Amino acid sequence: MIIQFKKLSPEARIPSRANPTDAGLDLYSIEDFSIEPGKRALAKTGLAVAVPEGHYGRVADRSGNAWTLGVHCLAGVVDEAYRGELGVVLLNTSQDPVLFKKGDRIAQFIIEKCSYPTPVEVGELDDTSRGAGGFGSTGK
Repeated sequence: MIIQFKKLSPEARIPSRANPTDAGLDLYSIEDFSIEPGKRALAKTGLAVAVPEGHYGRVADRSGNAWTLGVHCLAGVVDEAYRGELGVVLLNTSQDPVLFKKGDRIAQFIIEKCSYPTPVEVGELDDTSRGAGGFGSTGK
């Protein structure tokens, strides 16, 4: 599968994989920025993408950023028809400010197959062994 990226900024870097079988393509920042504890930031990639038909792009955490820095991605769905700049919403869950430099890996971009179900209202749903149990109903 081919995925097309367009540079919207000269600082943009085409996403890459550290290893050939990695699921995610690393996304890179085009500018220096910091995130204060408990705050969010919108990191710019300087890229637009053409997600292949029948798929969507998912912006996901880099495990190293999540574990060592406490930085997580939010709002990570990129629809196949979207052609604007890929932005990465980052949340700093740590107690310290986190600084990113231009060129740092900020997230990963994963292509996933997508279904387009038609929502239909019904009066009842079929019964299952789990039923309506949720939020800890299966134990700790």
